[in-house]
Amino acid sequence: MRVDGSLTKTLTRAFPELDHVVTSGRTVLSGPVVDGAHLYGLLGRRQSLGLRVLEMRRLPE
Repeated sequence: MRVDGSLTKTLTRAFPELDHVVTSGRTVLSGPVVDGAHLYGLLGRRQSLGLRVLEMRRLPE
């Protein structure tokens, strides 16, 4: 999931199960999403923090 902006350490703690990389003013959060409920949980956290998703994609295993 690529979100707009450089997430602070406090914001990245909202996603402990994901790795993060900041590049060019955007943050990429990556890691395994085990099922639909997990995905909706991640999206809910993202929404409650006001983060704007720029891109989401499934990476090859």
